Amino acid sequence: MCTKEPLQKMSNITFRRVHGVRVFIILLSCCAIVYWYMFAYRTRQPSKTQASLSNAAERISLQADHKYFTLDGKKFQILSGAIHYFRVHQDYWKDRLLKLKACGLNTVETYVPWNAHEEVKGEFNFEGMLDLVSYIKLAQELGLYVIFRPGPYICSEWDLGGLPSWLLNDPDIGLRTTDPRFLKAVDAYFDVLIPMVEPLQYSEGGPIIAVQVENEYGSYGSDLNYMVYIKEALEKRGIKELFLTSDNSHIAYTNGQIPNVLMTANFQVKPEKHFGLVQSIQGDDKPLMVMEYWSGWFDHWGEDHHVLSVEEMEKVLVRILDMGASVNFYMFHGGTNFGFWNGANSDYDGKYQPTITSYDYDAPLSESGDLTEKYFKIREILKRHAQPGMVPDVLPGPPKIIGKISGKVEVQMTHFMPLKDTFSFVEPIESDNVKPMELMPINNNGGQGYGYILYRTVIDGKSKQISFTRAIRDRAQIFVNGVEISVVSAWQYAAIPLKNLKETSKENILDILVENQGRVNYGTEISQERKGLYGQVLLDSEKIKSWQIFPLEFKSDYMAKLRASVNWQNIANINNYEGPVLYKGTYTPSSTDDAFIDMQGWTKGIVFVNSFNLGRYWDIGPQKTLYAPGPLFKDQEVEIVIFEQHRGSSTVTLTDKANLGIPVHVRNDEEEEDDDKKE
Repeated sequence: MCTKEPLQKMSNITFRRVHGVRVFIILLSCCAIVYWYMFAYRTRQPSKTQASLSNAAERISLQADHKYFTLDGKKFQILSGAIHYFRVHQDYWKDRLLKLKACGLNTVETYVPWNAHEEVKGEFNFEGMLDLVSYIKLAQELGLYVIFRPGPYICSEWDLGGLPSWLLNDPDIGLRTTDPRFLKAVDAYFDVLIPMVEPLQYSEGGPIIAVQVENEYGSYGSDLNYMVYIKEALEKRGIKELFLTSDNSHIAYTNGQIPNVLMTANFQVKPEKHFGLVQSIQGDDKPLMVMEYWSGWFDHWGEDHHVLSVEEMEKVLVRILDMGASVNFYMFHGGTNFGFWNGANSDYDGKYQPTITSYDYDAPLSESGDLTEKYFKIREILKRHAQPGMVPDVLPGPPKIIGKISGKVEVQMTHFMPLKDTFSFVEPIESDNVKPMELMPINNNGGQGYGYILYRTVIDGKSKQISFTRAIRDRAQIFVNGVEISVVSAWQYAAIPLKNLKETSKENILDILVENQGRVNYGTEISQERKGLYGQVLLDSEKIKSWQIFPLEFKSDYMAKLRASVNWQNIANINNYEGPVLYKGTYTPSSTDDAFIDMQGWTKGIVFVNSFNLGRYWDIGPQKTLYAPGPLFKDQEVEIVIFEQHRGSSTVTLTDKANLGIPVHVRNDEEEEDDDKKE
């Protein structure tokens, strides 16, 4: 029975301090329980990354068990394009990848340049334009798969095919062989590289669906043990996605194959022939893929600008797709060989052919990322000829076109500095013999990788001529007492008469400035690609025995000293000086739009924008302009420094249009070249 009496008694109870403490403890306990529950619940909810990783268990990697690929157990066609992160300013990666996706492609392919990541032995760089992991993650964020081609050799018209120059510090090392010295270096490199990308494999929740073993090895050698070693080196470090090889001719397909590894083809024409050659070796029960469908071609200095017509590309691409084959456009966007990274070729008669700075490649996206006629034609073809379901019915529009500088802007050169005035920035090497770059005792005893090297000695005024016992690599300017007397190109051996001597003096200065124009990146010559002077320099048939050698690498420390130097002179005095010269001018950007620096009126050299090396120019063409990405113009004032080897000008012009030279149409077939070599 309920009564009012207990209530009345409660109303007389006083709230003592002990009750407050008890209430506080109860409330605190309740909060702790609620917080614990919420924390436990939240930690059980997967983040986007965790969800991706948990879904990895449900993923089925790319398979090649049928005449077609499967991904997650479903029929899949690889529609890919090559965009090399190391040839594109990192601020533009997203723009280029979005344009690739908007074209109807589902995959991006990239090489990895060992020499850029480990330019100095034991010192690794994965920052800025070399931030490989960020690039791969960005591709995944944008909904793209990745084909990963780590080499160690990549070719790619890149210096020494991506192999580090310091490997050549060992005079008789066997590159791309089972030479223990080479494999030890590869293992050390893979120990750093592969753990970075192993979590980015498709089976681990990442975008990497396939990994290539080496590159076009069949055109270089036939040692199966070497190829197996590289594959197993990747496997030991956790790579488990589909392995591929790629080659470009019957001989190469035969030499470069690995048991149980899918073969792919590289070509520009005749897809039926190349796919037929692949099937004759590995059977017709595997998917067909062209790993490199050459969408254009690269250029050498002194040649015309190579292009592949849209009509020719359309005919071949339609045939590839109608065969149900997968395709990777090499290149989809070529980008630029910034700095000293361009490679070279050596043709069958030994002629040295350095590659130009632009890697435009006549690709679907131009060097500056513009959409071309070829881009829109590919988009149209993929919609009509790709396998059902591989291209969305409605493709996303490409991102907004990146702006170009408005009209033309002349930048006045205000100061100059003779190259000889920069020698104090470099510690000279004293030697009894001339030595090539790679044998210089610098950079952790790995030698000089890139740039120029100057050899200086003192000769008697009665001397008549100098000669070389081995070819100069690659181009030398010879000076007597500061005056240029001759220019010698690669493979020239003729004796050089001496001029401008002070006949009564025994203290005449002989300087030999040698430019490394880029190491050969394809063929068996790579193991011999040491630059500078290799052999002896003879003075009237007698060996010169005393030299000062100046490695001129134009690295960041050198450029910092150069820009801060008090040796700069007013440009008005330039006519009083002969010899290689550095020029300097400043530019105040009105925007961060892209620009092309027109070097017409200059002869040969390199251009820096705020210490960023845009690359080489040369008046023999084909290219007349250098591409300068807009992010380089973020500062209120931009400094342009030019190293001119011969005759310069007082201005450079920034313009909105590229000038890559006179176009000439090409049709490349490595199979036909192999046949030519047999004859």
